[in-house]
Amino acid sequence: MTRERPIKLYVFDADGTLRRTTVEGQPCPNKPGEWELIPGVRERLEQIDWMRAGFGVASNQGGVGTGYMSREAAHRLLFDMAAAALGSAPPAGSIEMCPHAPYSNCPCRKPRPLMLRRLMHRFRATKGETLFVGDMERDEEAARRAGVRFLWAHEFFGWERPADGEARPAACDFPDGDATGNATNR
Repeated sequence: MTRERPIKLYVFDADGTLRRTTVEGQPCPNKPGEWELIPGVRERLEQIDWMRAGFGVASNQGGVGTGYMSREAAHRLLFDMAAAALGSAPPAGSIEMCPHAPYSNCPCRKPRPLMLRRLMHRFRATKGETLFVGDMERDEEAARRAGVRFLWAHEFFGWERPADGEARPAACDFPDGDATGNATNR
């Protein structure tokens, strides 16, 4: 019988995993006041001994690359989200974001595993000691490519699983629209 190694590093996606937008029809927040923690996130994270485990965020932030917000604004939104989720400032170096536009073929955009690998290196965690929690197939694929364990956000946080075909939180990649939820012509 093999035993899984204890988790040394918990990495979370942001949108649809830790936070959700509060602006009707907008897939992701572009400025402060446009998001809230998903209910139950802070309570679940309070159960983890953060003196023994690292915390990280790996998030695609396509709004930067498409001009809807600056890199600094996106990082600040992620920092504020992590602080709200943890109840205190997140550890230095715990936020990794891809600021590139969707379809830019950059090396860091999920499902590529670069953000996860950077966090693992920074927190000196092995593949077997790392868990990535996300809500999209690209998150699951990034975990697979990085060789780390993966849990769906609904499993980790104990939410009801979305039914097949049921609307899920929107990804912030704007494949058929922009960062405000408006349709765009490609």
